[in-house]
Amino acid sequence: MATHRSRRLRKKLCVDEFQELGFELSFRYKEGQGEEGIGAFMQRFATSAVEPNEMVYSGCDEYGLICLARRGSVSAEQRGLIEQWLKQQPELSDFTIGPLIDAWYPDQPVEPRPH
Repeated sequence: MATHRSRRLRKKLCVDEFQELGFELSFRYKEGQGEEGIGAFMQRFATSAVEPNEMVYSGCDEYGLICLARRGSVSAEQRGLIEQWLKQQPELSDFTIGPLIDAWYPDQPVEPRPH
């Protein structure tokens, strides 16, 4: 694959300085959580934690990926907000929140960001 790409192509491909970060999640529910309870949890998760922080969740009720709702990357602070919110949820027996990864090319390393 070509290593020299125009800025326009790098932006279109979301690579190099246009890399977009997100993170993976998985949920384990407490015994006795029916479909209605899990559905209510997922709705509350979207409206209380994800959308107010300008992110989107793509996945199912057991696992998925969180990305920014617009072009760009989820920050470590936003990831931390989701983690803190999940720790307070009575429906969950456990959850896993992954590190920030490349949302378009998960196997690619995360490029260091200039401050």
